[in-house]
Amino acid sequence: MIQDLSVTRQEIDKVDKQIVELIEKRMDLALQVAEYKMSTGKPIYDRQRELEKLDKLGHMASTEFNAKSVQELFLQIMSVSRRYQYRVIGDQDHIIDKMFTKVQHLEKNADTKVVYAGVPGAFAETAMVDYFGEAVSGSNVKDFHEVASYVAEGKADYGVLPIENSSAGFVNGIYDLLDRFSLSIVGEQMVAVNQCLLGIPGTDLSKVTTVYSHPQGLMQSKEYLEQTDWKQVSMANTALSAKKVHDDGDATQVAIASERAAKLYGLSILNPKLNVSDNNTTRFVIVSKKREYEENANKVSISFSLPHTCGTLYNILAHFIFNNVNMTSIESIPLSGKQWEYCFFVDFEGNLGDVDVVNALKGIMAETENFRILGCFVSEQENRRNA
Repeated sequence: MIQDLSVTRQEIDKVDKQIVELIEKRMDLALQVAEYKMSTGKPIYDRQRELEKLDKLGHMASTEFNAKSVQELFLQIMSVSRRYQYRVIGDQDHIIDKMFTKVQHLEKNADTKVVYAGVPGAFAETAMVDYFGEAVSGSNVKDFHEVASYVAEGKADYGVLPIENSSAGFVNGIYDLLDRFSLSIVGEQMVAVNQCLLGIPGTDLSKVTTVYSHPQGLMQSKEYLEQTDWKQVSMANTALSAKKVHDDGDATQVAIASERAAKLYGLSILNPKLNVSDNNTTRFVIVSKKREYEENANKVSISFSLPHTCGTLYNILAHFIFNNVNMTSIESIPLSGKQWEYCFFVDFEGNLGDVDVVNALKGIMAETENFRILGCFVSEQENRRNA
């Protein structure tokens, strides 16, 4: 005879109540473990102990399905216990403070040197002027690698690099440059991108054979270009494409660049808007070799890698949820030489001086590989509010 559902539910409620009571008891024991580890200096996370424990618990179950269920449940219980322990212990060693220095404001004056990639008229130049002002002592180099090199070598105080476009996604290679040259993100600047089709005066579109632009510019103009049979040639940046068309004086060539570039190089605007999106925006980051952040910074960027095992990313992201930290973006890039393993880049709201942020970072730092705080800075939205 099938038992009435209401009776079964009452029994489930009793079991659930027991589970809650046992979890609370387990958390009390986790606190004792935290206090012991705090006094002995032992790390909170012991991966080998966790694996052994999960294996032992799985063997206690009567079926294979139940074994997997138990292991999944206890994986989360142990993860929550660790987060509780991180919160209890806190940043006793002031690890975050040792990594970065808090300053009232970034050092910006008439002598501050800023470098960007491309030639005058590039969107990066616009980002530089918008962030530092018209009086900035700016200089330009040929590519992103040289921007990073200039900053790392002290030839410039800050560099301006594009990191993400609202239509085309993240810009390849930028995160790698930050890591290779040990640069930190200290600011960000959004630039509205309107891609125009440019040519020398008198250009006949029916006779055009080649179009030049940065890969992002070509991608953002994909729908328009699919209607042509033009050869697409990638350039280091959009303004350099406009300069080439001007310098060559060849009416069979056109460039995809900004209206500002058209004015600078005396080109005609053959089509005022190629990008489909009305909200095509590129996010630029301001980078420095100094590991510092402004006291009113409200955004943090980190990177880390993880072993390719079930649940690892979920458990890491849970540190944000547990500490009430709002994640704003995540990007993954394959690790060189390691099949199916990735490096993750995460942006989230907060300041390195916030207790909740520090607790989240402590846990993520302990449970990931190649962890790095890329920077803490004032978001573009906050800059606008303060303008």
